[in-house]
Amino acid sequence: MASTETSAHAARYPAGALAFPHRDLIGIGQLERHEILFLLDEAEQWVALNRQPTKHNDLLAGLTVINAFFENSTRTLLSFEIAGKRLGADVVNMHAAQSSVKKGETLIDTAITLNAMRADAIVIRHGSSGATQLIADKVDCPVLNAGDGQHEHPTQALLDALALRHALRARGEAAEDFTGLVIVICGDILHSRVARSNLLCLQALGATVRLCAPPALMPSGIEAMGAEVFHDFDAALDGADVAMMLRLQTERMSGQFIPSAREYHHLYGLTKTRLANARPDALVMHPGPMNRGVEIDSEVADMIDRSIITRQVEMGVAIRMAALDVLTRRGRGVEGWGDAA
Repeated sequence: MASTETSAHAARYPAGALAFPHRDLIGIGQLERHEILFLLDEAEQWVALNRQPTKHNDLLAGLTVINAFFENSTRTLLSFEIAGKRLGADVVNMHAAQSSVKKGETLIDTAITLNAMRADAIVIRHGSSGATQLIADKVDCPVLNAGDGQHEHPTQALLDALALRHALRARGEAAEDFTGLVIVICGDILHSRVARSNLLCLQALGATVRLCAPPALMPSGIEAMGAEVFHDFDAALDGADVAMMLRLQTERMSGQFIPSAREYHHLYGLTKTRLANARPDALVMHPGPMNRGVEIDSEVADMIDRSIITRQVEMGVAIRMAALDVLTRRGRGVEGWGDAA
């Protein structure tokens, strides 16, 4: 990052560890606006590195990062693994199907075991809300939440914000924050930790967030979090700057939430015709994996000038590199990163 850009950014948050005083990254709900901006700004250097022919830095050389995934994942696990390795860390992936959890070991016992291995950072993905915090309370190293139940998925929200920032800047917009933007999140809001984290993150950065879903897939009382609630997708898209689509999380559903995938697509699928309700330059986002032909049509997902879905994937590695760097600074003895208090 250029020195002039660094000094300009520095005015937006306190110096040293006060810029991000947390040991762990459990949720966006724990962060202040300037702490979100700090992580986004820290990720910019890694965006630049990842676009170079040689994508490696020894910043975390000698450190061990454990990716403990108690829930299946492909892109999130791969992204965290690449992030750790590009920073020079020793990365170990633990899959629940191959762990003692399958033999009846409790989550607390697993946490104690991981702690005894002297990891320098642990990335946790778990199907139960609050599991990540439970583990964080039992270990001595930083913990990063890679998704816990229907609670939060903070790095997904951060990478979405970074991708949106880059897309707006590419169009010549300043995009220091998202003040004035209208962003629609449509899909399975009820079961989506991504929706919750994005709602918190985008609102903290100044955006107006509209949530759209069938009544059965909209959490009751979500208006209390400041969202505008819609059940009519066309109305929700009216004048919107961004459409972020979510998949139907059928693996979390017990019972009938929608009549059929075909009916769902008819009412809530993002088609080219439906996108016309939004602003002419509205951007399209999706955290993946996509169900093409259900929540989004291929011709929309692949729109070169509007879809930033692949950019989201790219920014995921950079954000996770930034998070690993920032959270391990105190343990690495980085100057200015002693106790924040």
